[in-house]
This record gives sequence, C-alpha cells and structure tokens, in this order.
Amino acid sequence: MRRWLRFLSVLWALTMAWRLHAAPTVELLVQTSPLAGFQYHAGPALWPLMRVGDRLTLVREPWNPYDSAAIRVEWHGVPIGFVPKRENKDLARLMDAGTKLAGRIVHLQRGRNPWQRVLFDVHLAHAD
Repeated sequence: MRRWLRFLSVLWALTMAWRLHAAPTVELLVQTSPLAGFQYHAGPALWPLMRVGDRLTLVREPWNPYDSAAIRVEWHGVPIGFVPKRENKDLARLMDAGTKLAGRIVHLQRGRNPWQRVLFDVHLAHAD
C-alpha cells in the first residue's frame, strides 16, 4: 500500500510539473506590418529559409540618418528590413521607454512587390 501511495504521489508531482511547464503563453499583439526594405537587405537570399512563425528581433536605430524612429527587423540576427516609416513612431516611443517588443512572421508571399513578401506581427516580448 505504501509503495502504491508513493507511486501516486510521484505521478501527481510529475503531472503538475508538466502542466506548469506546458502552460499556454499569451502574447499581446501591438500591430501587424509589411516588411519595408526587404529587397535592400539579406531578405532575398534568406527567403528560402524563412518560415511562418519564425521569430524576429526588433532593434531600435535612433541614429538612422533617414528616420530617427527607425526600427530594424532581424531574422536570426541578420537584418532583413525595417518597420515601415509610416508605422514605426508609436513602436519607437514604446521601445525608447523600455518596452521590449518582438516580431513573428505571419505571412510569406512570393511575388514581385517586395512590400507584400513578408507580413509580420509585433507583440510584447516575453521575459525569458
């Protein structure tokens, strides 16, 4: 009987640990944007490797000579473009205030128009 109770208590502990580990995460979506400048960066070369769901890193570039609110988008540490200028002001303010933002590819489309090739979500980053 004691062995059976010990087995049940270990099984219960493992089940609880798995549930805590497998708890769903919630992301707060901030915006969805097309990727700007894809054709001028490493995007075309990386295109065959990119997948929907891939994480993107957003890097603030306040020193950018073309746009003081510039936010560079990186895929696995390689620049692939920018958040469009018409959509980056609020994100830049959030990032400048210390808010951690991240991105994720939500749509990839073949085509001639580089503004339609990559669509990505911007969301609050997880505290990993």
